[in-house]
Amino acid sequence: MEYLELHPETPQKRYINKAVEVIKSGGVIIYPTDTFYGIGCDIYNKEALERIFMIKNESKDKLFSFVIPDFKDISKYAKVSDYAYRSMKKLLPGPYTFILPASREVPKKLWSKRKTVGIRIPNHPVTLELTQEIGSPIVSTSVTNRLGDVLTNPAEIKMVFNGQVDLMLANGFLAGKPSSVIDLSMDEPEVIREGAGDVSIFS
Repeated sequence: MEYLELHPETPQKRYINKAVEVIKSGGVIIYPTDTFYGIGCDIYNKEALERIFMIKNESKDKLFSFVIPDFKDISKYAKVSDYAYRSMKKLLPGPYTFILPASREVPKKLWSKRKTVGIRIPNHPVTLELTQEIGSPIVSTSVTNRLGDVLTNPAEIKMVFNGQVDLMLANGFLAGKPSSVIDLSMDEPEVIREGAGDVSIFS
């Protein structure tokens, strides 16, 4: 695994470009978000997706969310009601995962049984630049150990995942809360998990 330490205030463009190259070539990376570190790949690369399922030791029924390049692209990947659009517009980018009806653009491996998908636009410059440079969404699933515990220390992550992923963008300790998960796929919003983001507008 190639391990690159980002500058905390001015992340090195060459490191981000390297991560983009790895993803475009079908690789799997670990990258920082506004909550925890994420494991990601291009959502359209079947082999890379399979690797993440194996790395995470998850069944194929597991719903992985993904980061989209820009809010204006959201209707490309999900069916969005007027209410959902207005709600998300107020909160994104931010520490939220929104569950929405999937569009045909999204690979079915990322659909839930209810034909929904989880979409993120984290408020983190590195994450946003990655997806914008790639031009397509990347998987967003938290870096955890085999017991399901979230790993926040870059040194520990390096030790655990060395040989499993191709590259890591290290950005210091990320010990926040998980994203808040809001289901906007039905007529009424449902807060599935209250995490880092304020969910008071849905109460």
